[in-house]
Amino acid sequence: MKIKEVIRKKQNRLKKSLPGVLAVSAATVSLFPQTVMASGVSDVTQPLMNLKTLVISIIGAVGVIILAKNVMEFAQAYQQQDSSSMNSAIKGIVAGLIMAAISSVLTFLGIS
Repeated sequence: MKIKEVIRKKQNRLKKSLPGVLAVSAATVSLFPQTVMASGVSDVTQPLMNLKTLVISIIGAVGVIILAKNVMEFAQAYQQQDSSSMNSAIKGIVAGLIMAAISSVLTFLGIS
């Protein structure tokens, strides 16, 4: 009979401490760092890269158009000896050059 009483006491102690042990075990397991293998990163970023390339190409094309327009304006202003139109055309030429060369500038800066 003594053995049965000892076994019952141990069972009672185990029943009392089991919820605490399970809670600590669950908390410990949930706090472990989880390793995640992300294999499809390019699948996520590829549409963004395509959009960036498209926008940069559009800016470059508009820059070439602005450059050509302002070169013609500069030639007309030079022919008419109109200094204010020449200054305006030169500013437009510089802006067109910057826009046309944006892809090269971004590559040089390491963004593209």
